Amino acid sequence: MSSSAIAQTLPIGDLGTPFGSKPRYLGVCFGLLLACGLLLLLELTIGSVQVPLHQVIRALTGAEVDREAWARIVLLFRLPRAVNAILSGAALGACGLMLQTLFRNPLADPYVLGLVHGARLGVALTVVFSGLAGATFSARYGMVGEAGMAIAAALCSALVMLCILAVSRRVSTVTLLIVGLMFGYLAQGLISVAMHFTDDGQARVFESWNDGSFGGITRSQLQLLAPTVLLGLASIGGLVKPLNALLLGENYARTVGLPIHRARIACFAVISLLSGAVTAFCGPIAFLGIIVAHLCRNLFGTADHRTLLPAVALMGATIALMADLVTHLPWSKHFLHLNAVNGLIGAPIVLWVILRRKNARSLEL
Repeated sequence: MSSSAIAQTLPIGDLGTPFGSKPRYLGVCFGLLLACGLLLLLELTIGSVQVPLHQVIRALTGAEVDREAWARIVLLFRLPRAVNAILSGAALGACGLMLQTLFRNPLADPYVLGLVHGARLGVALTVVFSGLAGATFSARYGMVGEAGMAIAAALCSALVMLCILAVSRRVSTVTLLIVGLMFGYLAQGLISVAMHFTDDGQARVFESWNDGSFGGITRSQLQLLAPTVLLGLASIGGLVKPLNALLLGENYARTVGLPIHRARIACFAVISLLSGAVTAFCGPIAFLGIIVAHLCRNLFGTADHRTLLPAVALMGATIALMADLVTHLPWSKHFLHLNAVNGLIGAPIVLWVILRRKNARSLEL
């Protein structure tokens, strides 16, 4: 299939747009960087306790702050939360783009295909086997416990990915979404069964984590999450050419000598690592993968992964910060859940993606 045919099918523009060749691309990326920086400052200043901007800057630079409580709020609570949002948003955005390319489905992302629920199952099993949960688990086992939780999440996410891969060649793209949902429901059922082997306190801690949030992450957890995400994003850089080839179809990929099986396994390993690590430390995060990939495709008018992969990382970080900021605004009566905010942003985008397609009955890329 030619690149023009792919462009008409998606529809997302010219596949051959090289990385950084357009001033508009660099300008938009610079704008995303500025937006990310502005949202970061707002994250550190706005909340139930208002911290003046100049005091935030003093806290970040190590200078003396007028109130010690302000420094603690900024450095111990808000800054780790904001860094977590940046890392997790970038990771989930990249995962969504890769899954949509690999399965040729515009609605594929870690949450929809059940990878996030698989990671949740890994965390639940870790809780059951350890006999402890959340902060208690980390307090007893430290970095080893936190790493074990992340590894269990990644492994169960990879298991779901392998199951989906096994049936992907036998079903249509729409049916594949249903299969992913069923695996997700199966994982949720197993999680409910696992929770019967914990006490009420452990179950409450798990349910609190299960809401999905960028808050509550500790410095030690960030020390695990940050290198994992950065390693995963760096690894994706080596998968740009295989992803572009797979976007043009398996027949084309074979003609250019791409080892398709190895390329898919490498992509799935990176996706499982990223989605598992993010879910382990943030809980299940919905919609970001779908939102980011489609916004970047339509914003830059290209399907070229050389252009899109840096863009989805920036866009994912920006949208994650924006959603987290809305969640933590000083609401007077109630508070919002992160996934509720993501749904308010993501559901209209998903509907728009479906309805704008020339053949609305088909979801195949």
